[in-house]
Amino acid sequence: MLRKKTFSRWSFILASLFIISLILWNTYIFFIQLKENERKKMEIWAVAQEELAQSLAGEGSSVSETALTIIQSNSTTPMILHTLKEDFYDGRNIDSKILKNEDAREKLIERYTSEYKPLEVKYNDQVLSIIYFGNSPLINKLKYYPAALILIIFLFILAVYLFYKTSKSAEQNRLWAGMAKETAHQIGTPLSSLVGWAEILKTENVNQEYVVEIEKDISRLETITDRFSKIGSVPKLEQHDLVEETKATFYYLQKRTSKLINFQLNVPEKPIYVQMNPQLFSWTIENLVKNGIDAMKGKGKITIAIEQNSKYALVHITDTGKGLTKSEFRKIFTPGHTTKKRGWGLGLSLAKRIIEEYHNGKIKVLKSVVGEGTTMEISLKTEN
Repeated sequence: MLRKKTFSRWSFILASLFIISLILWNTYIFFIQLKENERKKMEIWAVAQEELAQSLAGEGSSVSETALTIIQSNSTTPMILHTLKEDFYDGRNIDSKILKNEDAREKLIERYTSEYKPLEVKYNDQVLSIIYFGNSPLINKLKYYPAALILIIFLFILAVYLFYKTSKSAEQNRLWAGMAKETAHQIGTPLSSLVGWAEILKTENVNQEYVVEIEKDISRLETITDRFSKIGSVPKLEQHDLVEETKATFYYLQKRTSKLINFQLNVPEKPIYVQMNPQLFSWTIENLVKNGIDAMKGKGKITIAIEQNSKYALVHITDTGKGLTKSEFRKIFTPGHTTKKRGWGLGLSLAKRIIEEYHNGKIKVLKSVVGEGTTMEISLKTEN
């Protein structure tokens, strides 16, 4: 099936390229034919001028009506007629100001010469005048037609590509959402069993401190299950204290992380209210902290700090890990991008989606120095 789709796709692309080439080739042929017809028309006009010159010299009969009609009928082809004896310039279908301006006239003659070979009007083998002529307005318009056609085709291909990319992204999002919901469903069964066992342990002769810790982990599993179940749907945002929610996540991670990691928390004493979903926000902080711990290879310092300006609350997560290069600042949020031997590279892309799509905030690499560490910044609009 995949090979069939790939073959169909390439067949469509090759057929499109063939049709485009055919259109461009026929346009080119049509353009050349028009130029040739333009030249033949001017050659006939030059013959009519020769007949007029003979008549004015008193040799030959009067100018035929056909010659006069030819001379008068040319209302499209721009031309400059240079009479050599009087060194006089006359023009047709061009601005009279150009004829009077020597520099402009010479530039126009030079352009006409590049488009067509000038024609000579002779009498008794003597050149009386020279006709310089250029493309008619129709030919000039047609000259840009291939470029316009290519631009239209490019825009069409771009639209198809964006549609394909969006469709593929939507399909991947549905797949991840389905997997997440199924994971939440699968975790639910053993989790219910663990809740039952915890209740039984309360009645047994067991150190109740152990039961309390087990219940905390069960509560954490319930939170994780709730997180996974929310993927693919728009979460409900409510007003919460950012400081308290950050503290709760900080102390949870601090207690369950290696003693080789030194945690530091710098937050204001007064509450900062923002619209958020606590479970998803906690998940984001957890992902950023774990990413920092991985960058430090399990040993170093994690600092979480909160600042506030006139409009936004800023959460900074700083590690003392290996740091990032400038080129990696954006790449780290791309799904699948990871520097670890294990993992799918979804943590930071998920964090970006939670903050920017669900919370209408921003997440970015605030600063990073290779060999010294990285600071990530989350900005959320405040309510107070």
